[in-house]
Amino acid sequence: MSNIKSLILGSAAVIAASAGAQAADLPVKAKAVQYVKICSLYGAGFYYLPGTDTCIKLGGYVQADWNINAGNYGKPAWDEGGFRANGTGSRDSDYFTTRARVQLNIDTRTATEYGVVRTFWSSNFEHSTGFGPSSGNLTMDYGFVQFAGFTFGKAVSGFQTPWGAYGANNNNSFLLGGYDNATGINQVAYTWQFGNGVSAQIGIEDNRVINRAQLINASLAATNANIFTGVYTNQYGGNVSPDFVGNIKIDQAAFTAQLSGAVHNVHAGYYGATEQTGHPQDEWGFAIAGGLQLKNLPTGPGDKLSLDATYADGAMKYLISGVTGNNFDHFSGGNGAFYNNFASLALADGVFTNGSSIAKTTGWGVRGAYVHNWSPTWESSLFGSYTAINYGGTASNALCTQKRAVLPAVATLSADYGCNPDFNIWQIGTRTAWTPVRNLTFSGEVMYTQLDQNDSGSITTPAAVNPVGFKPGGVAYEFKDQGIWSGNLRVRRTW
Repeated sequence: MSNIKSLILGSAAVIAASAGAQAADLPVKAKAVQYVKICSLYGAGFYYLPGTDTCIKLGGYVQADWNINAGNYGKPAWDEGGFRANGTGSRDSDYFTTRARVQLNIDTRTATEYGVVRTFWSSNFEHSTGFGPSSGNLTMDYGFVQFAGFTFGKAVSGFQTPWGAYGANNNNSFLLGGYDNATGINQVAYTWQFGNGVSAQIGIEDNRVINRAQLINASLAATNANIFTGVYTNQYGGNVSPDFVGNIKIDQAAFTAQLSGAVHNVHAGYYGATEQTGHPQDEWGFAIAGGLQLKNLPTGPGDKLSLDATYADGAMKYLISGVTGNNFDHFSGGNGAFYNNFASLALADGVFTNGSSIAKTTGWGVRGAYVHNWSPTWESSLFGSYTAINYGGTASNALCTQKRAVLPAVATLSADYGCNPDFNIWQIGTRTAWTPVRNLTFSGEVMYTQLDQNDSGSITTPAAVNPVGFKPGGVAYEFKDQGIWSGNLRVRRTW
């Protein structure tokens, strides 16, 4: 018995000693590490990159669009380009188009002795009508660095008002009559902050693609296509000077006001195929704009009224800009089975002939937008614009002389034909949006665009000639103003 008792006591001692040794080997519980630290310096959504003093914010959205009688971005059916010639109104036109888009943006900021150093990047991944079943499109809207008051890279133009063409939160990107460059422009700019919401900016911007309209040599042979599409061979030369832009802005709780200006170089190529033919001297165009946005209106919380006006001389993309092209063409219904009246409008910075100087085009435009919030979840808006383009006597005479001299060889002009390249465009639209939960919005928009052209009479092509797209030859096509209804349905989830 004594032996058994000793054995049990000994075994217990061994077990206790072993357990104590194992307990001694267990690691001490580490202090919790905060891997994600909120950065409250720059607003909601920022956090510190682990191990650094740099704050980062990720954002973006997923969006689905259906466009009715319109192309991407809600572009009204006013042209012959793109995947389908929507402006012809033919059976091959797309009466609706679709787009699915995902946007991703990254915003980083670091406090330094020179102020905040910021980088920003925003890109879109999208698939639209006209692409293959699995292919799509990748674009970069913005990509810039800001340091000590300077901005380097692709950012919003200093000419544009803070609301651009979206004062009504409108879905489409084609509210004309002012500057709209929602996808940014390459630039170097400097901004002064004077306090109390007052600032000023000056910069240079790359105009090579975004800020150039057509430059027309009226001595080049006209064709039947010029009449129906307004597309000329663009006679701009190389990029020899950036645009110089600047603004003065006041941003307050009750309103935002901005005055903008831009200077644009108009640089043509040669009169002929080589430098031996000579060339016109450069001209300098310009644009000025003023905008006012009233906020905290008595009509309701979040309501706002946005107004802007622009004048341009030889710099017409400051009036009709962004993703809008340089040509507006639309056919409408007429006699018999054919669509036989149309408008063809061409936007140009200037016109010249061989041996002459450049005659600049002028124009002006106004835009207005009002947003009303019916409730925290329902919003409606009303927006409109008016744009007037004037070629002036010299440019108009050059273009009309060209048409009257050359076109009779390929088409028949009516006895009452009158040539005048000036045109006006006016628009009115409305949008209603429902946001049932935060950052999820369903919206619908409808817009009417009137292409107000100034040519008169008609043109008849030979029966064997197809004037444009699917339109038949041998028909008298009348020059008439054209009205275009377009719409958009959108779902957007922002995060």
